[in-house]
Amino acid sequence: MAHCNTVVSEIIKMFPRHEFESLAKEHHKGQKFRTYNRWSQFMAMIISQLSSRKSLRDLVENLKAQRHKLYHLGMRETSRATLARTNENQPHTLYEAMFYKLLPRCSSISPKHKFNFKAKLYLLDATMIDLCLSLFPWASYRKAKGAIKLHFGLDANGYLPEFISLTDGKTHEINWAKTLTLPRGSFVVFDRGFTDYSWYQTLTEAGIFFVTRLKTNALFLKLNKYPGIKNSSVTDDCKIYLAAIPNKLRLVTYTDPETGKKYRFITNALHIPAKTVADLYKERWQIELFFKWIKQNLKIKTFLGTSKNAVLTQIWIALCVYLILAYIKFSAKLSMTMQQILRLLQLNLFERRDMMSLLKPPGISTPYNQLPLWANL
Repeated sequence: MAHCNTVVSEIIKMFPRHEFESLAKEHHKGQKFRTYNRWSQFMAMIISQLSSRKSLRDLVENLKAQRHKLYHLGMRETSRATLARTNENQPHTLYEAMFYKLLPRCSSISPKHKFNFKAKLYLLDATMIDLCLSLFPWASYRKAKGAIKLHFGLDANGYLPEFISLTDGKTHEINWAKTLTLPRGSFVVFDRGFTDYSWYQTLTEAGIFFVTRLKTNALFLKLNKYPGIKNSSVTDDCKIYLAAIPNKLRLVTYTDPETGKKYRFITNALHIPAKTVADLYKERWQIELFFKWIKQNLKIKTFLGTSKNAVLTQIWIALCVYLILAYIKFSAKLSMTMQQILRLLQLNLFERRDMMSLLKPPGISTPYNQLPLWANL
């Protein structure tokens, strides 16, 4: 019988050790480690995410129980105090840098978005993570409540997070959005929380197309209607002047055929069909599903440390795990969902078996000329 390493050892092949060590040297603080290292911290936290450990004690006991299966990971013995101290003191920026090393590899094999234009499509939104103010005093949000806000710009190609910022709960989405550098000719979709007319004008001047909903109290001057055959759900399609914006914009009124609810979308994309405008805004729902998924399946709501650095370390490692799952799905061309992939990995994390045979449905063989899962790294 062919020898197989554990499933977790195959997963970490996505992180070349020499690249990691180079980043670890760059993002080190304080004295050199004597017996521990950042790789051992990273492996412990990755296992924590994949095996859904609930606390530091739970994680360390799990590592001890699997000690005889971890030697090939290059991990050093991990104690609760050592891991807690490393999470608290060593910069989280290492894992932020690691995330952006992994992102291009996933993006290069991700499926394209479903619209018939080649330009990039980004979905913008933010989500809040509530924290107990007595345990996380640095995360002040309200008088008796703590929170951090996660700002995301999701690439519709594969729904991968490309723009990320982790801020305090008081930072408004529009302040983050104004700092983004979006490629010329791309489309960006966001909700009414990003309403800022000066930013609309900036996007237009930069050659970036946006789609959003118009606020009910917005003042605008209606101009001529767009000619041509409309979709039955599009009840109005016209050019407008909005407030003090000098450029003409487009207002598309759409009625949902299922609910009968009426929506008003505003855009500077004058060249696409009205129905596409409505479909672009509907695509924004994917970022809501992304938020729901990471909160339900990754450990970003309960934390293994209370310092700001420990929290950010855990979040960035969780996002690295998201990229791992996306890469596995894209490269192996799996039909199963990412949640199903995660559940399979959780159940077989320390089993000695080939990961491809685990993920491929029974009865489906891998073609003899198919490249190995990690061949293009």
